Amino acid sequence: MSTQTEQQLENALVAQLETLGWEKVAIANEEDLLVNLKRQLEKHNKVLLSDYEFRQVLNKLARGNIFEKAKILRDKIDYTKDDGTTGYIELINQVHWCKNEYQVTHQITMVGKYTNRYDVTLLVNGLPLCQIELKRRGLEMKEAFNQTNRYHRHSFAAGYGLFGYIQMFVISNGVNTKYYANNPVTKRDFKQTFFWADKQNNRITQLSKFADVFLEKCQLSKLITKYIVLNESHKMLMALRPYQYYAVEAIVAQVLTTNKNGYIWHTTGSGKTLTSFKAAQILTQNPKVHKVVFVVDRKDLDYQTIAEFNAFQEGSVDATNNTGKLVEQFGNDTPLIVTTLQKLNAAISKKRHLKTMDDLKDKKMVFIFDECHRSQFGETHRRIKEYFDNVQMFGFTGTPIFAENAAKNALGKRTTKDLFEKQLHSYVITDAIRDENVLKFSVEYIRTFKKKEEVVDIEVEAIDTAEVMEAPERLEKITDYIIANHDRKTHSREFTAMFCVSNVKTLTAYYELFRAKKEAGLHDLKVATIFSYQANEEDADADGMGTGDDMPDDDAPENKHSREKLDEYIADYNKMFGTNYTTKDSKSFYAYYKDVG
Repeated sequence: MSTQTEQQLENALVAQLETLGWEKVAIANEEDLLVNLKRQLEKHNKVLLSDYEFRQVLNKLARGNIFEKAKILRDKIDYTKDDGTTGYIELINQVHWCKNEYQVTHQITMVGKYTNRYDVTLLVNGLPLCQIELKRRGLEMKEAFNQTNRYHRHSFAAGYGLFGYIQMFVISNGVNTKYYANNPVTKRDFKQTFFWADKQNNRITQLSKFADVFLEKCQLSKLITKYIVLNESHKMLMALRPYQYYAVEAIVAQVLTTNKNGYIWHTTGSGKTLTSFKAAQILTQNPKVHKVVFVVDRKDLDYQTIAEFNAFQEGSVDATNNTGKLVEQFGNDTPLIVTTLQKLNAAISKKRHLKTMDDLKDKKMVFIFDECHRSQFGETHRRIKEYFDNVQMFGFTGTPIFAENAAKNALGKRTTKDLFEKQLHSYVITDAIRDENVLKFSVEYIRTFKKKEEVVDIEVEAIDTAEVMEAPERLEKITDYIIANHDRKTHSREFTAMFCVSNVKTLTAYYELFRAKKEAGLHDLKVATIFSYQANEEDADADGMGTGDDMPDDDAPENKHSREKLDEYIADYNKMFGTNYTTKDSKSFYAYYKDVG
């Protein structure tokens, strides 16, 4: 059997695209591209443009880099009509994404620094928005990836720079097919090219099958208009991965067609913030939805989440510094709110806020909960659900609670399904490792204590776990192990390391072990820590065992409040890095949190 040539692959794809609603058009060069663009924009906007009017449109289209052109694409271009009035040209219909003009062409020749001829180009309203580069079977797809980079350097900016409007690239050798967002070469990485998949996370790699589900005209324009995110912080385009797309689609469908709740099980590190942002963004654009509220469960996550949301769309989120500000946002026209569970709870519990909040009880609102396995198993979940009459609640989690691992709490053994009803989509750790969307695991188990062989059939409850696991001897051995193996584990400090422990008490014990050993000259590691403290936490000195007077016992060790400990550790950090952070100022503490992160 002979190997399919690149030309045969290209011809077969163009023929298939015609069956998927793309009109085949012959475009040899930029001159043809411009003639066709004028005709398609006139058809889409139901206008006739004079040469003078079209030249204005072209001059505005020629402006900007890839990121700026992506913004122009999503806006309207104004021009002065021949009669002196102002006209507007829509480049793509984002609301009714299937109501655009679709064409396919191949072998366009562009002359820039060098002459290049492109394989298959998909035009929407005359603009090249998707470029497909093919290699014959047996060749690596990275060759096609490198080829698009070469085009970018040598000819995409030629003439009026219309190829700067490309939103997505598709590369394929027939057997394997991937897609990625357009960006400057310096911001491209082959690791950021993705396979498409079905709802069950099964890859779709064959070009013909990929074309059926990804390149169908309405689907591609939907992906471009709804699922390309413009990251303002890095001035780059981001294409959602298939599992993110299916999760957002499921949430949006649930809101628009039902009054039911749901949850998304996406493994940690798979881009949950981007997924939840895109779901929130799409829902805020729906006139039926009054507000979308994204809820995190710890104050120190509030800053991070707001920063990430605003990176995807500048100014999309107003920070809620206190409960009063949160209530104000509920009462004004802020469409998207990011807040903490604690502030939300206060807003619907305290009398001074209820006058404003009561007016919202019957408004259609969507609540999206971050890490719902942590934040939602308690009275607050019930209170929110009972307070609002017309809300839908969606949870994101990397570790859902099932019946077999449900912990007893005030409401009994509650699972994620009990609280959020239906699982709308899942993407678990095995999927992510297979797709190389998270790092693989290399696990070592180190035994730190021995079981006595003669002790058998012992009840789990009879073991004092803390006494064993938090024994000073064990903590010291683990500290020594980390010091001894740090360079090996971090590839000679090419990477940093994160050490997660079960509670603040254990954290402080470890920190002080590392500090003491550093002072003794046993290591030179830079150690920093971050944790949350309670304003009125239990005082370890208040044990009823004191001497009876009001004066401290100078001979007894003082049990410091965890905030005092944290300020000690922040002082170490300040000394190490020349900073000036403190817990006494919330902005300074958030800055410290961000710096450590």
